Amino acid sequence: MRITTSLRIPRRLPFLQTVKTSVAVALAWIASQLLLPSDLPIFAAIAALLVVQPSVNQTLGRAIERTSGVIGGVIIASTIGFFFGQSSMVVLATIVVSIVVAWALRLSPVSSSQIPISAMLVLALGATTPGYALDRIYETFIGAGIALIVNAVIVPPVLIAPARDAVELLAREVADTFERIAEALRTPQSPANLMELMIKARLLRPMLESAVKAVVQAEESLMLNPRKAKLRKGLDADRQMINRLPTLVTRAIGMTRALHDHYDASLQDEPSVQAFSQELIRAAHDLRLLTRDTGQSVLAVERSERELLALTAPLRIVTPHPDHWILIGSLMEDLRRVREEIVGE
Repeated sequence: MRITTSLRIPRRLPFLQTVKTSVAVALAWIASQLLLPSDLPIFAAIAALLVVQPSVNQTLGRAIERTSGVIGGVIIASTIGFFFGQSSMVVLATIVVSIVVAWALRLSPVSSSQIPISAMLVLALGATTPGYALDRIYETFIGAGIALIVNAVIVPPVLIAPARDAVELLAREVADTFERIAEALRTPQSPANLMELMIKARLLRPMLESAVKAVVQAEESLMLNPRKAKLRKGLDADRQMINRLPTLVTRAIGMTRALHDHYDASLQDEPSVQAFSQELIRAAHDLRLLTRDTGQSVLAVERSERELLALTAPLRIVTPHPDHWILIGSLMEDLRRVREEIVGE
C-alpha cells in the first residue's frame, strides 16, 4: 500500500507569498482590534491567512468563499444557539447540520469546511454574547479585504515567464520531432529506433497539457492585476502560439505513428520520401522562427519574416511503390496541415 500524500512538497512556496501572508495577518489583527475591540480577533487572522493566494484573481475567489462560509456558519450557529443553548451535544449537532447544509448547497470544498468551523467557533467562543456573531462577520470581511489589498499592492504575482517557457519548450520539441522523423526517413531504422521515436513523440501530449495549463494560469494571474496592460502583449503571443500547437502536436504524433507502423527498409528508395524529409526540416526551421521573438505577436513575426520561411515550395509526388502508398499519403496530408498552421493559412 502506498501513501498518496506527503507531509512535504517538492518545491517551496515563493518566499514573497509567505511575507505577504504574514503582513496580511498582522494588519488584519491590528485593524480588527482597532475597529472591533475584542480579546482575540481570531476570525480576521484566519481569513487573512487563508485568503492570500498565488494570484490576485485567486485571492478574490478565496475571499468570497471564505466570507460566504463564515456568514453561513454564523447564521446556523446563531439560530441553533438561540433555541438550544451551548451544550456539548448542541455544538456537535451544529457541526453535523453545517456539513449537511454545505453538501445540500453544493458548495466548494473551502466553503464546505468553513461553515462547520465557523459555526463551531461561534458556539464555543461566545454565541450568547450580544453582537458576537455579527462582529465575527465583520472580522472576516476585514481579514479578507486586507489580504486582497496586500496581495494586489505588494508585487502582484504574475506567471508570464512560466507560460512563455512552457510554450517555447513545447514548440522546440515539436520542431525536434519533425527533424527526427526527417532523419528516420533518410536513414535505415531498427525496430528499437522506431520505438524510441514513438515514445518521444508521445511525450508531446503531456507537454501540451502543461503548456495550456501554464497559459491559463498566466491569464488568471493578470486578472485584477494592476500591471495587466504592460504584460498582456507577451501573453497574447503565447496564447496565439498555443492555439496552433495542438494541431502540430497531433500531426507530429500521427506522422511518427504512420512511420512506425508502415516502415520497411526500402523506404529510402522512394523519391517522394526524400522530398518529405526535406520539407519536414523546413517545417522545423519555420516553427522555431515563429517562437524566436516572444515580444511580438505570432502574426507580426510572420509578416516581418515571411521571406525567411522555408516551407513554401509545393511537393511534386510521383506514383509510389504499392507497399508505400499508405505511408506517403498519410505523410502528405499531415504535412499539408502542418504547413497550414505554420504559415497561418
